[in-house]
Amino acid sequence: MMAGLSNREFHFRWTFDLKSSPERLWPFIADTNRFNRDTGVPSIDVEKDEQRRRNARRKVRLSIYGMPVEWEEQPFEWVKPVRFGIERIYSKGPMARLRVRADLSENPDGGTHLTYELWAKPRNLLGSIAIPSQVKFVVEPRFRSAIREYDRSGTETVPRDADTSLSSFDLSRLQALHQKLNDALAGTESAEQKRSIADRLAEFVEHADDFDVSRIRAYKLADDWREPRRLVLEVCLRAVRTGLLDFQWDLLCPLCRGPQESPLSLKDVNQHSHCEACKIDFTVDFERYVELTFRPNAAVRRVDVQSYCVGSPELTPHVVVQQLLPAGDKRVLTLPLEEGRYRLRTLELQGSQDVDVSPEGESSAEVVISNQGWSYAPLHVAETFSLAIDNQTDAEQLLMLERLEWTDQATTAAEVTALQMFRDLFSSEALRPGEQISVGTLTVLFTDLRNSTQLYREIGDATAFGRVMSHFDVLRKQITENDGAIVKTIGDAVMAVFRSASDGLNAVLQAQQLLAAPAEGTMPLTLKAGLHTGPCIAVTLNDRLDYFGSTVNMAARLEGLSSGSDVIISGTAYDDAKVRQLIESRGLSAVYFDMALKGFAEERFELWRVSSKHE
Repeated sequence: MMAGLSNREFHFRWTFDLKSSPERLWPFIADTNRFNRDTGVPSIDVEKDEQRRRNARRKVRLSIYGMPVEWEEQPFEWVKPVRFGIERIYSKGPMARLRVRADLSENPDGGTHLTYELWAKPRNLLGSIAIPSQVKFVVEPRFRSAIREYDRSGTETVPRDADTSLSSFDLSRLQALHQKLNDALAGTESAEQKRSIADRLAEFVEHADDFDVSRIRAYKLADDWREPRRLVLEVCLRAVRTGLLDFQWDLLCPLCRGPQESPLSLKDVNQHSHCEACKIDFTVDFERYVELTFRPNAAVRRVDVQSYCVGSPELTPHVVVQQLLPAGDKRVLTLPLEEGRYRLRTLELQGSQDVDVSPEGESSAEVVISNQGWSYAPLHVAETFSLAIDNQTDAEQLLMLERLEWTDQATTAAEVTALQMFRDLFSSEALRPGEQISVGTLTVLFTDLRNSTQLYREIGDATAFGRVMSHFDVLRKQITENDGAIVKTIGDAVMAVFRSASDGLNAVLQAQQLLAAPAEGTMPLTLKAGLHTGPCIAVTLNDRLDYFGSTVNMAARLEGLSSGSDVIISGTAYDDAKVRQLIESRGLSAVYFDMALKGFAEERFELWRVSSKHE
């Protein structure tokens, strides 16, 4: 409703009592990019003007009914999931100033009480006439409709109708490729479940919102559909092979976590990137800053995603609080947070302040923003606490409180390139020759057959060769089933990688057991193995993605210490709690020893010999 005209400023206020909780509504209400589109706001253009970029300000323009409108977008302020607000100062158009504020509070009997307010100050007579009529006859009906749809989506009782207005479809091609995908999944493990997922994926590509299909995250789909993440990822990867989807490698800024570039191939990934919004250069690594996402193949559905807002709280969902403080300003906020680790920082100042949230934390804390930097001692606060902020600098500061933990719904390049399935389907995906990119921590496994030369002499070259080839099949199966990937084979030796040390150990133990007790009439084989966990660097070697570094070298050295009735693992691998649980659950022996390894400057390493207790 319109509360009235005061000092030439219109004030509109709407209230809703909704079924969804504030936490469930927030991703919809605070996604102002989507909300503006859904309520009829035209798409915008953002001017790249560094002089207007202090504290995330942007100069924005749009056209409405042929009339140019320009404004300076101030930074959004929010406390998730309680409230957010924004102010715009216009330089062109019928409006001089616009302010918006949304407040979400939990009702005593559940659900959310939403108050949404808008203040609009006209620039001239046209604005005085246009603003109330535009709000009443255009904005308000769409506004109410959008809120109802968001509430339905938040309670998951009825799927939200998609806006596919900017898409172009080839439905016959979609149907044909859907069938091709189902055919490709036939005969694979869990084929029926995968085909069911493929059916949902095809429906999603056809009916989902333009925003949602422009950057598909396989693990988010899996969570939304309550399906196993690995199966959904495999279906998406196979959908790329059949032409239903394309994939891209999103290079994420370490601060705002938004994609800065999205090359279509690893060979186009550069080790160095830049974020315009955060004004930083950063070094790309596969473990966190490169994410594999999907979108429909353009021949199936061409999506033209336009921008409707540049500062939405949901553009940076890890930022739970953002506040703009003028010089000398003091502010007290009551913050509801989840347990975990956070960081306070400002956009313009160096450094940050760590914040630990736990039930045992303090009920209040104070932070002083100064040019001298931040306190080294972290704040220890409760899940609901009072935060006093004092900006003692002589400049305006944009303060952000961000959750340090990254989402686990991202399919990182480090993870996907260490999967056999990915390497089989996309063997040509490799870095540009000479490029080296960190993949973070991997577990590297080296294996080799013991006495293989003697095997060739005893049973003949042809028979021995067939036995060696079958040993590769056994290893490949166990490595694949334990979420690893074979990087290369060298004679009878295998190099494989895993994201988890326990997966690597389980894979090689299973392989050793199968090779030592083959089908009747087949000679048993003894497999030597070494396992080490540590940081790795990805490179391209012989047109394939490979790894190098001291972690790889050490794993190779450990394999040479194995007798074949054991697995030699490093101290870093043994330190993994899941590795020790695996050893205990299988009744294995783990014997400690230490020794120097060739090529490591006489340094002595803590090692463990894992074997059956009776050996």
